Amino acid sequence: MTKQELAQKVASDTGLSGSDAKGAVDATFDAIAAELAGGGEVAVAGFGKFSVSERSAREGRNPATGETIQIAASKAAKFSAAAALKKSLNG
Repeated sequence: MTKQELAQKVASDTGLSGSDAKGAVDATFDAIAAELAGGGEVAVAGFGKFSVSERSAREGRNPATGETIQIAASKAAKFSAAAALKKSLNG
């Protein structure tokens, strides 16, 4: 499902216009991204938690040449599904 398809689903489920639903979906994703960028986390009861994962610097290998390279430390978005979501997926 694409973001556009998600907005269409929100519009049909809520009775919002297509542009209002797209705005709501965009605003939701923007709010989550802003909170993560600030180092916070977003917990949605019954769905899951978005957080930031710290990746430490490490050595890696260039698969084409086999040469050892340094991989810089970085941050990545992480999602942990709530028990209710896991249960709904597994019947």
